[in-house]
Amino acid sequence: MIYELRVYKCLPNRLPALLRRFEDHTLDLWKKHGIRPAGFWTTVIGESNNELIYMLAWESLAEREIKWAKFGSDSDWLTARADSEKDGPILANITSQLLAPTAFSSVK
Repeated sequence: MIYELRVYKCLPNRLPALLRRFEDHTLDLWKKHGIRPAGFWTTVIGESNNELIYMLAWESLAEREIKWAKFGSDSDWLTARADSEKDGPILANITSQLLAPTAFSSVK
């Protein structure tokens, strides 16, 4: 397994719009495309409370490439993203890291 750690830093006051987009659209579209989320977090105490942090689980880099491309070009996704940004952009920055579990990790 490969895990992808993604951090979405929102523009000021736009985190609620991002969370609504995930709840109302993104998760169903990921299910449609076989994208497996491993967890979602927001920061309670830390550097920024204006970001969404989540992990995705992939069998391989090839699986990620295929499924992420299909999701990214899905017309339902493009519409949902555009609708969620009708009041302006949501994201200031996105970072992504691909992680492999260690031999002693409780997550494999």
